[in-house]
Amino acid sequence: MKKITSTLLISSALALAATSVSAGTLDTVKSKGHVQCGVSTGLAGFSNADASGNWQGLDVDVCRAVAAAVLGDATKVKFTPLTAKERFTALQSGEIDILSRNTTWTLTRDGSLGLNFAGVNYYDGQGFMVSKSLGVKSALELDGAAVCLQSGTTTELNLADYFSANGMKYKSINYDTSDATIKGFEAGRCDMLTSDQSQLYSLRIKLENPGSAIVLPEVISKEPLGPVVRQGDDQWFNIVRWSLNAMINAEELGLTSANIDSMKTKSPAIERFVDGQGDKLGIDDAWAYNIIKQVGNYGESFEANVGLDTPLAIARGLNDLWSRGGIMYAPPIR
Repeated sequence: MKKITSTLLISSALALAATSVSAGTLDTVKSKGHVQCGVSTGLAGFSNADASGNWQGLDVDVCRAVAAAVLGDATKVKFTPLTAKERFTALQSGEIDILSRNTTWTLTRDGSLGLNFAGVNYYDGQGFMVSKSLGVKSALELDGAAVCLQSGTTTELNLADYFSANGMKYKSINYDTSDATIKGFEAGRCDMLTSDQSQLYSLRIKLENPGSAIVLPEVISKEPLGPVVRQGDDQWFNIVRWSLNAMINAEELGLTSANIDSMKTKSPAIERFVDGQGDKLGIDDAWAYNIIKQVGNYGESFEANVGLDTPLAIARGLNDLWSRGGIMYAPPIR
């Protein structure tokens, strides 16, 4: 009880602190000339630094979109690598302006940490990865298994619920980072690794022999992943939310980084998009144009970072537009 009470007091204190540090984030960003973005410590396709130290990924592009909207330059972003345990404290304390780090939107996180989720940039679900040599075709065959997982994530509760519901037992082996988790799996310290399916595909390509592991068919949870900001600053919340919405709307309108200049007057909806109505957000009217011209639409970002022509080879699936059988959808810019 004492530990729980202490945890609640710490969370409450951080939530109160968030209110004081979040006021005027837009002015702070303009003053320092860059967006400080919290990302993963390295997750291929979502947020990962290349050999030259350049950050790339689906989550990274959200940060670049915000920089393009606010500063007119998508390159004006500095990245802070964070573990799952560190991410919320870094945002609450004001160390970062936005968290864009494969983070699941939940009631607890949205309602008790002094944070707001600005939307969903990837619809995911928790799954399982095992070595092919086990000959396992279903997670239901893994009663008594040792499971590698990352601490401080929704993965832990989902795993416990799934095994309990199916009358199975397991032994959890926890790690602080995704890199440590996949190394534990590769070293044979566990029978399977569980995480969001997108992360499983990203981790699998880090194996010395990626073909030696398979992702099982079971999806045991809903994991809507998206960018997060502090509560108490509605203007910044709206800017981040609509930066993501602009990328989705642009794909619906057929606007890409390559054609947006030639498409400017093709329809009233496109004209409204290009004009952007920035006064409603307190930023330049060219904010939406800058996002698409410099970063691209949502589909461009998806295909470049995690799509079928990348090492991850993830199909659009749920993350396709609502008009093409997926559930990716954004309110209109008007």
